[in-house]
Amino acid sequence: MRTGITYTRHFDVETKQHELLGLELGEGWPRKAIVMGFVLYLVWTGGLLLVFGFPSKVAFSFYFLPPLLIAVIGTKRSTRNPRRWNITYWTLSLRYLIHGHRPVICGGRRTAHRSEWIDRRARWGTKGDGLRRKSTLARRQGELEHDVPPALSGVPLVLDARPRLYGPDAVYRAYGRKHTHTKGERV
Repeated sequence: MRTGITYTRHFDVETKQHELLGLELGEGWPRKAIVMGFVLYLVWTGGLLLVFGFPSKVAFSFYFLPPLLIAVIGTKRSTRNPRRWNITYWTLSLRYLIHGHRPVICGGRRTAHRSEWIDRRARWGTKGDGLRRKSTLARRQGELEHDVPPALSGVPLVLDARPRLYGPDAVYRAYGRKHTHTKGERV
C-alpha cells in the first residue's frame, strides 16, 4: 500500500504580535491566539458581569482563568490531527456527542432517514451510562435489557447463489456472440 505525506503543515507561517499597547512581548505571541483570547474574555467576563456583577477576590479566578486556559491550550496544535487546533477538535467532538452525524448514502444522492443516524447511546458509549433512567443498582445486576436497534433499511435480501462451472466451449460461444471477429483473427 502506498502512503503519502502532506507537506502543507510545514509551510504554515504564523503571524506573531511582538508589541501590544506599548508593552514588549519578546518573541511574540500568535495573533490568532490573542484575538481568540480577547473574544473569549469579552463573552465570558461580560456574561458573568451582567449576571453576577463584579467579582470578589475569590471569584476573580473564575472570571479570569477559564478564557485564559481555553485560549492558551485551545490554540495549540492537536496531537490527533496536527492541522487543527485543540479547540476545533473539542468543538467537533462535542458537536458529534450532542447532535450526531448525518450519514452520507450513495454519495449524497439520498438523504438519510433519522432512523439511519447513529443513536445517542451508541455515540456516547459508556459516557452516557450515568444519564440513563434506570438505577445504578439495576445496571449492576444486569436487569437492564438491551434495546434491539430498529431495521435501518428494508427487509433483508435472500441470496440464492448457485455456482456453475462453464467449460471453455461455453465461454467461447458466449464471447463469440458479443464480439465479431475478422477473418484470420485468433481468439
